[in-house]
Amino acid sequence: MSETLLYSGKAKDLFSTDDPEVLKMIYKDQATALNGKRKEQITGKGEVNYEISKLIFAYLSQQGIETHLIKNVSETEQLVKKVTIIPLEVVLRNVVAGSFARKFGQPLGQRLEQPIIEYYYKNDALDDPAINISQATALKLVTPTEVATIEAMTKQINTLLIKLFNEIGIDLIDFKLEFGRYQGRLILADEFSPDNCRLWDQKTHSSLDKDVFRQNKGDLVTVYETVLQRLTKMIGGSTNV
Repeated sequence: MSETLLYSGKAKDLFSTDDPEVLKMIYKDQATALNGKRKEQITGKGEVNYEISKLIFAYLSQQGIETHLIKNVSETEQLVKKVTIIPLEVVLRNVVAGSFARKFGQPLGQRLEQPIIEYYYKNDALDDPAINISQATALKLVTPTEVATIEAMTKQINTLLIKLFNEIGIDLIDFKLEFGRYQGRLILADEFSPDNCRLWDQKTHSSLDKDVFRQNKGDLVTVYETVLQRLTKMIGGSTNV
């Protein structure tokens, strides 16, 4: 199989394969913060992120959410559908935390009456600025029809994952998703791991996500493994991964 590096990101690399419609995605042992300005190599991070995302994507697929995942091929490698990524990061918030708390002076941990969806323009050179739908459609990043689909899928994913994480004693605080165009429709792409969501233990309220790295609160891999162990116990035998 001939492979060419197509994209090297903060947490994953994408390679071409012999099939022009299929890419290989490899999870890296790299943790970043401050939009990549702080970087560290952390042994084992790639594998545990891969395992968590593998379980979540398989679970979502079983619930009717189409994703880019085709096949898991090693401890850190997946074959995925080649999609055209919409250059928007879609953030859904269930609870006040992170930048939302800082920007609006809201109390950390306050549950929102309704989930809030935010958008950020995927552009490292511009530091991924916040963007509204009028701006995104004016820049032709996305169509109004695609926005409606993205919001509906994001809310559906939120409902499914709140239920799943509740069953393993974890609060889903917020998360980031990415979507791609594939054969005329939108599908879920990228990953779902503690790198791109906030998870709080329901008993201790401790962070089970990348805030541990951002705030130097403990060993990242150990925390991620806690999430993986709970997910594996709950759904590992029923996802056919």
